[in-house]
Amino acid sequence: MSLPLPASQVRDEAPFAHGTRLRVGVLLVNLGTPEAPTAPALRKYLKEFLSDSRVVEIPKLIWWFILNLIILNTRPAKSAAKYASVWMDEGSPLRVYSERQLEKTKAALAARGLDVELALAMRYGDPSISAGIDELKSRGVNRLLVLPLYPQYSASTTATVFDKVFEALSSMRSPPALRTVRHFHDHPGYIDALAQSIQSYWAEHGRADFLLMSFHGVPKRSLLKGDNYHCECHKTGRLLAHRLGLAANQWQVSFQSRFGPAEWLQPYTSQTLEELAHKGTKRLDVVCPGFFSDCLETLEEIAMEGKEEFMTAGGEQYHYIPCLNDQPLAIDLLADIIVQETGGWPVGAERPDQAQDRQVSRERALALGSAD
Repeated sequence: MSLPLPASQVRDEAPFAHGTRLRVGVLLVNLGTPEAPTAPALRKYLKEFLSDSRVVEIPKLIWWFILNLIILNTRPAKSAAKYASVWMDEGSPLRVYSERQLEKTKAALAARGLDVELALAMRYGDPSISAGIDELKSRGVNRLLVLPLYPQYSASTTATVFDKVFEALSSMRSPPALRTVRHFHDHPGYIDALAQSIQSYWAEHGRADFLLMSFHGVPKRSLLKGDNYHCECHKTGRLLAHRLGLAANQWQVSFQSRFGPAEWLQPYTSQTLEELAHKGTKRLDVVCPGFFSDCLETLEEIAMEGKEEFMTAGGEQYHYIPCLNDQPLAIDLLADIIVQETGGWPVGAERPDQAQDRQVSRERALALGSAD
């Protein structure tokens, strides 16, 4: 059980202004990205990311030596080269697509007649979760919905976002009311958006006989300790295959991005690519339903490295199907989730009578001696 923060750690805030319109805010949160495809930027990013005890569950003292004496001295340059291979003119793909999602979701909510404040944050790097919440509070938000852009729940992704949110609120004298979205792995709109995105790709590029669904891996011990990420990935895969009308021998779930010597969730994507080629699969389509936005893990690891592995093993055609990114169906899904999760909160445009009530309330408070 955590103890309350000392009074010295609770931040002072601007006094409450009577008659202020109190708003509903939504914080979209993604994993994060380095500021540039350079070794120094990667070192800073990896240090923050890999220092998270939810991401790496190794005794802290042992991991400190491994991280600071080995990994941060060898990996940044290699990772920087990989980031450089996928970097966009506007910046990191994950950051670019996340910002587009933010702006288009704002427009989608406004088109529905909803008046909701939105902000973007990254779990690692900038803009930070604390800064995102501060930004929303400065706009009068007193009801906050946190929406991590992770379809499947995992302690190493979703839960660590919640950790930072709770930490930020714990230092506030007047924190907003809070709701969180745990997952949307089986949301009908999510499955439909994935299916339609894949079908659109097939309509333009043709269709393979086999569809591989590659999800980000986690250590197997996470599953054994009670993390239900593995189950949610398989449910997404099963629902998507059913929605696409695929037979059991036309699709498979696999797990990518293994790191370190420990056993991770299997089957591993890299091994699966080779096995499919060896079995005679000539054309393979690969999609990553665990990633809402394209990023290093999809554009470099799957679209580039995965293709090389499959083709080297004897495959003839390899197609990576992009993530949802800022497609209209993805934006509609985010808007739908926000509407559902803010149910009962005042998200509609303010009526004239409500504005008048606020003014009356302010005048009453001032008459009673309030300074503002």
